[in-house]
Amino acid sequence: MLVLDIFIHLILLILFPPFLIGFINKVKAWTAGKQGPSLFQVYYDIEKLLKKGAVYSSTATWIFKAGPILTSASLVCAGLILPMMRNHSTFGFTGDLIFFVYLFALGHFFLLISALDVGSSFEGMGASRGAAFGTFAELALFSALAIFCIPAGSPTFKSVFTALPWKTWGFAHPAYLAGALVLLAVLLTENSRLPIDDPNTHLELTMIHEVMVLDHGGPDFAFILYSSSLKLLLQADLLIHFLLPFPSHLTEEGVLLLLSGILGIGILIGILESVTARLRLQRIPQFLIGAFILTVLGLMISFYRGAP
Repeated sequence: MLVLDIFIHLILLILFPPFLIGFINKVKAWTAGKQGPSLFQVYYDIEKLLKKGAVYSSTATWIFKAGPILTSASLVCAGLILPMMRNHSTFGFTGDLIFFVYLFALGHFFLLISALDVGSSFEGMGASRGAAFGTFAELALFSALAIFCIPAGSPTFKSVFTALPWKTWGFAHPAYLAGALVLLAVLLTENSRLPIDDPNTHLELTMIHEVMVLDHGGPDFAFILYSSSLKLLLQADLLIHFLLPFPSHLTEEGVLLLLSGILGIGILIGILESVTARLRLQRIPQFLIGAFILTVLGLMISFYRGAP
């Protein structure tokens, strides 16, 4: 059973992320009354990019070349310690939740320095935006996770998920609802989805994530495309583990909860991007500060009631 758990975990971690991006694009197309691209279009794009060569600027160093690989490696390591089909991971340990967040930050750091290394003014502008908005997002993320970790008394995935009051989860625990809403806001921000950023735009002056990878091509861009889809999958997985009661052992119910939860978030993102407009750049810090204030209110409710 342990070997099967690890095998399924790795299969979902490695093969499923591009499908999630394709599914979101399909939902957006259906919402607009179109057929849209294939569900497997991202797989085709990654395969095509891996077969191409890469062109590097004369000012680029090994940092630019290693950035996409290190970003993907950091996210894969984060995915190994994040529970998927049950409420704890085989590779989990005490304090793994904090380590998970730092691995995310490490991947973001590698992407930022690779954008700065090439010497492009546009990529430097994107890296500046990414660093600024990432700072606000991490503040909101840590505060939201504190809402769940403080009652459990441990920053460990298994302890946090086990301590959640599943029988009365919902409006009876507004602090948890606040934490879940903030996690959704951080997911949209960190993955450059609407209303924070438009993943389909090609206007350098308004892009955040895409402008950081303008000079990457071929296999390098394939790693970036894959790491972007993996990051979205992991944050969606983290959110649904706070929303759904996963079993403590590998079961069909756990696999069904995982897949239905992730696809449900994919539907939510697709519909949200179809009915909302992008925020102006100066409004994004206000959006993230508002998310942080919501977590503060959640923490105040937690301390006032003694437990969420």
